[in-house]
Amino acid sequence: MNNSMDFLLWVKGPAFEIALFIFVAGILIRVIEILLLGRKADLSEARSSDVRAGIRTVLNRSIPESGILKKAPFVIIVGYLWHICWFISFFLFVPHIEVINYLLGISWPGLPNQFVDTAAVIAMISLLAMLIYRFNHPVLRFISTREDYLVWLVTFLPLLSGYFAFHHTFEPYAMLLGLHILSVELFLVIFPFTKLMHVITVLMARWYNGVSLGRKEPENQEVQS
Repeated sequence: MNNSMDFLLWVKGPAFEIALFIFVAGILIRVIEILLLGRKADLSEARSSDVRAGIRTVLNRSIPESGILKKAPFVIIVGYLWHICWFISFFLFVPHIEVINYLLGISWPGLPNQFVDTAAVIAMISLLAMLIYRFNHPVLRFISTREDYLVWLVTFLPLLSGYFAFHHTFEPYAMLLGLHILSVELFLVIFPFTKLMHVITVLMARWYNGVSLGRKEPENQEVQS
């Protein structure tokens, strides 16, 4: 029991601080690298609000086009399903909100535990389905790299370990909870240096494209996604 508690205290203390530092510093470095690439000065007169055009493009490109949905319904539907359920599991579970409130001083209402638990199960099933689909799709299997499978693993583990911890599947509970926290820390550590970083860079890219196109479009004309 003492070893389990020592492990839990370590992952909640020094290990979490190290992982959080690497996460924040890594993201800042990557974002600064992107910004330092620079951009050519746009001397044209803006025809639309940069903010409005940026937001519009971010939202538009977050909705799949009907043609893509018809060509790959499984990838689109399951992909959206697991992203939404992962978001619910991470950001709308009350204990997670309390951690965020402790770190950042902000909070919001959470969802009932049963609802979050169901979302976590759906997210895990969706991730497993996507992995099986990747294995069985000749093109996806060919272009997949070790990084793709690593990203899948570190995304899946916090869900699985969190599910076990929530249901007290194994004993001692302190060890089980510690392993869940450790899996989250692993996710934080590799986030800035793998394709997980697309969560941030894709928003930056869409915003940039929206602002660029918005300067060329009339105020009352939609920016094409």
